[in-house]
Amino acid sequence: MSKWMRRSLIGLAVIAVIGGGAYYWLFVQSGTPQQGAFSIDIGEVRRLANAEPGPKPADVRVEHIGSFSFPGIAVVAGDSWKPVDMPVYSYQIVYPDRTAIIDTALDDKLGGDRFGSFDKDAYGRMQKAMAAAKLIVITHEHVDHIGGIVEAPDLKAILPAVRLTKEQFDHPERSVPAAFPKGALDGYQPLVYDKYDAIAPGMVLIKSPGHSPGSQMIYVQKADGSEILFIGDVAWHFRNIDLVRERARAVTQYFLKEDRAAVLAELQELARLHEAEPKIAIVPGHDGEVVAGLEKAGALESGFK
Repeated sequence: MSKWMRRSLIGLAVIAVIGGGAYYWLFVQSGTPQQGAFSIDIGEVRRLANAEPGPKPADVRVEHIGSFSFPGIAVVAGDSWKPVDMPVYSYQIVYPDRTAIIDTALDDKLGGDRFGSFDKDAYGRMQKAMAAAKLIVITHEHVDHIGGIVEAPDLKAILPAVRLTKEQFDHPERSVPAAFPKGALDGYQPLVYDKYDAIAPGMVLIKSPGHSPGSQMIYVQKADGSEILFIGDVAWHFRNIDLVRERARAVTQYFLKEDRAAVLAELQELARLHEAEPKIAIVPGHDGEVVAGLEKAGALESGFK
């Protein structure tokens, strides 16, 4: 073998090693969660859910507003490049005398070309429900969860019901391309809490920053005793929890700007909670199979009232 050929092969091998290492780091490696870095005291959460006076929710309803499509490897590090569905939902918590909304999706203007599908009627029902709701909360400040608030036809009218946390309020850059009109939030007092906050009978907020600074889980206990934990985008699909695997680093580091260690710790705790409390329905942000299964079981009802 000539010296030139030997050098060329060595050079190609070096490039392959570097390229392979970069691919592994960007798309395959998930990481190891730090033990005990995040915990949910479900006993305390239940106590708080029962501490608020008044009847608990009778029903939890869901609207499927639209869908994105991402490569599987973006959703779970190391998975295939085959596209997976990423539905966008809004949830209505129905009390005997009032309603609350969890997450408000986004419209086709904000979704743009990224939307694979958009249900205009479902979005309209959600906007109508928001106008009548006594409480509106979001799992986090990304556009596909806060967009319906920002684009509300009468933002001033619904703002008294909107309970943005301080972290969500302080990070409008995380909501882009959604943006509140200039001056719309002048004088707004965001919600401040430490770890848990009982925001309504049977409803408890659980602070869980990582995916975004303002990420929180929302626990709902219905009047019949059944429990649902809306985790927002701590996990996009339940597979993240099953495997305790993060999204690909190319997504979390360069697009989402996540605290990867915090999310891994939250995934680990959710896996522990699911094993210990399998009757609690854990709802990831964009998992159509989970939502369809809960609808079939009657835990979620389709369509807002």
